Amino acid sequence: MATGISDDLREISNTCKTAMINNELLRIQVDIATLQETRLTELHGEFRLILLLFFTVRCCWLVCVEVPSDTEALHGTNMKLTCISCVKREEVNTDTMVEWTYITNDGKEVAIYEYNGEPRELKGPYQGRILWNGSKDLQDVSITIVNVTLNDSGLYRCTVKRYFNYEIHRPSVTDVKEVQLTVHEDALEDFTAYISEIMMYLLLVFLTLWLVIEMIYCYRKILKSEEAAQENSTDYLAIPSGNKENHSTVPVEE
Repeated sequence: MATGISDDLREISNTCKTAMINNELLRIQVDIATLQETRLTELHGEFRLILLLFFTVRCCWLVCVEVPSDTEALHGTNMKLTCISCVKREEVNTDTMVEWTYITNDGKEVAIYEYNGEPRELKGPYQGRILWNGSKDLQDVSITIVNVTLNDSGLYRCTVKRYFNYEIHRPSVTDVKEVQLTVHEDALEDFTAYISEIMMYLLLVFLTLWLVIEMIYCYRKILKSEEAAQENSTDYLAIPSGNKENHSTVPVEE
């Protein structure tokens, strides 16, 4: 670490950042002035390909969304403590270290799990009960507590440190997430689910009544139609045969 330079990247001035970047470019024999004066058509094929891949990766960068963790668990089940720390574009070439701690009632931090190159359990009350549930790109650094108990209720802290790989200096960025876990002995009644169930039954009753009414209405309509047809046929049969012929041979006036 360079003398007088903070480990936190956000505390380093832009001038110092520019100097470090310039030193890195000089180390790999890249001149900023040459890059500014060189036209794209004059670049070598390999360098043009690198630029094309760079801009393609920037355009196709995966979207990361930091979602909060669930905070309630049922006794005897597995509980996932979600910790998502999205990686910025300038933080790609970094080494990531993760530490999970449990905050006791007196404010003391107890380390329960860590990731430093690979996940590793720590000795203590949580040993053998924590599973790594993070992603390969280390944006999701969540863990799962197996068979949670009432004593597991409390505050959990997820600390993510990313160290930049510079030759003369290794600044870092720290991100902290906290999860307030509450473990219940019995399942809680979901008021929303209770209301939804009542509404479902009411809807079924309403649809059943509506169907019955529609069936009665259609049956009565069909019955009236049959009665009217029967009356018409009865009236036709009651007409004498001569009158039927007269009705059939009545001239039509022009």
